[in-house]
Amino acid sequence: MDLVKFRNDVNQMTEKLSCGLKEKDVFKLNNVCQQLIEMYQKNLVKINHSILELICASNLISRGYTVKVEKDISDILVCDIYAKKGDGDTIIEIETGFTPPEHAMDTIDYFAARIMSKIARYSQYCSKFSLATPAVGNLPISKVFLLPPNARNENDVRKIQDLCDRYYKNPPIKYDDVLNARLHSIYLINIDKGFAKEVDPQGYVELTENLLRRSEIEY
Repeated sequence: MDLVKFRNDVNQMTEKLSCGLKEKDVFKLNNVCQQLIEMYQKNLVKINHSILELICASNLISRGYTVKVEKDISDILVCDIYAKKGDGDTIIEIETGFTPPEHAMDTIDYFAARIMSKIARYSQYCSKFSLATPAVGNLPISKVFLLPPNARNENDVRKIQDLCDRYYKNPPIKYDDVLNARLHSIYLINIDKGFAKEVDPQGYVELTENLLRRSEIEY
């Protein structure tokens, strides 16, 4: 653990992001920065992930949200970013595409299951749920989540549930969790330039579907 380097890195990114914020919003972003430093001291966060959280937090703060990072939302779930504005709240889960060594032989299936399980689990705890990823990565978004629940095919929902069951059993993903899951947007993060662009899921899938590999199910 290198607290000095972590503090320098997050402070540098915070200062960079602050250039585009109003004075009152700079205070909010500094608060997020301090949250991350305190969590790093407890060995709860890593620098790469923290930089991504800062960029997304800056985007939300500039739009009037109050932001917390690494927030408990249930007995078993901690979300990357929780933001609130008025009566509405939003959760953003950041995905870098990392898969552990034990899934070296089934990387795509594992990654797809993780993405789908996050949509199913987290979206029930907020009025708006989004995924975020560095602009260099592609997220395998199932087209099922582009449809409203009443238009989703039962077999397609079962396929997603079965894939999630291969990797997530404690607790398992329920059928209704997949059926009613909602994905409102995806944030593409440009780390070098320090900004995040929000796009709708349909546009994102159309942009990336030709680049995605296929697994046992249609993504």
